[in-house]
Order: sequence, then C-alpha cells, then structure tokens
Amino acid sequence: MSAASPSTAPLKVRVRPAVEEDIPAVQEIYAHYVSKSTASFEDEPPTVAEMTARWQRVISRGMPYLVAVRGRTVLGYAYAAPFRERSAYRYTCEDSVYVAANVLGRDIGNVLMTALIERCTAFGFRQMIAVIGDSANAASLALHSRHGFYVIGALSSVGYKFGRWSDAVFMQRSLGDGDTTQPPGRPGRGKGRRRK
Repeated sequence: MSAASPSTAPLKVRVRPAVEEDIPAVQEIYAHYVSKSTASFEDEPPTVAEMTARWQRVISRGMPYLVAVRGRTVLGYAYAAPFRERSAYRYTCEDSVYVAANVLGRDIGNVLMTALIERCTAFGFRQMIAVIGDSANAASLALHSRHGFYVIGALSSVGYKFGRWSDAVFMQRSLGDGDTTQPPGRPGRGKGRRRK
C-alpha cells in the first residue's frame, strides 16, 4: 500500500464558526464556483458586502456557518440555512459546502460536512437537504452520498449557464431521530443548541 501523494494527502484543518473577518476569503472561494462552474447557479459573484449580509442572516438565526482553517487561511466553508421559509419546514435545513479550488480532494469537504451535520443535529433539525447544481457535479454528489444523503429527485434543465442547461439534483438525509419521533420544540430553542 502506498502513501497518498503530497498533493492528495488529507490536510489537517480546524473547523470553527465563521467570523466577519473570514468573509473576504469565503467570497473568494465562492466566486471561483460562480465564475467557473455550475455548482452555483449564480452568474455573477456576489460582493464581499453581499456575502457578509448572507452570513449575518444565517448566524442571526443561530444556525451554523463554519470555516475550515489551516493556520490563518480559510480553505473552505459550510453553512445551513432554512430549506424554505414556511413554518412547517422549520425542522428542515439546506446545506452548502464549498472548498478552495487549490485544495480539492484533500478531505476538507468531508471534515466540513461532518461538522455541519453534527451542529445541525444539535440545533434540532431533523432533515437536511442538498440542492446540487448540475447532475454532472460528481464531487458534490459523492460527498453527500458518503455522508448518508440519497437522491430524492432532480429538476431537469432548470439552470442555464455557460450556454447550456443544467439539472438541479435534490439529496436528503435524516438528522437525529429524523421522523421517528415528535420534535421537542422549535429548532434552536431546545437542549443541545450550542451557545456562543
């Protein structure tokens, strides 16, 4: 058995809650995917100010917004947001995970997803949904499958970017007790919620 080559060996990172000073690096990571891929269906990279506003919306609800750092360098980020705003969806979140392009394949997405699932479970969510831009996004499909997500369907040709149509693939996994028990109260208000 041979050791992993230096360019593919897992990188040791620390996952922590994102702070405002991280947002320029988060914006840079996300801008790559907006500009170069169909992983995001946005056409223009949002500004740092817009990314800061998005971060504030997530954390103002007490929901997790995480970064993976090595030293002081942000190498990836992940967050959960409400799947939909209508109240019956309150136990369901949608995940987003992005890793800097220069460290893809180095286990950072896996580490971020593990941490995000743990925090969303502690928050009180019972279901997590992934909406994956482009059915050809093998890396995201594999990451989610590795973490217990299964494909629940796809919306065909709903995104148009780079001169071609793309699907949106929906994947889902249960968190905690899933739908096997009644929820104790609104997410984020019960025991297990992490305080700052």
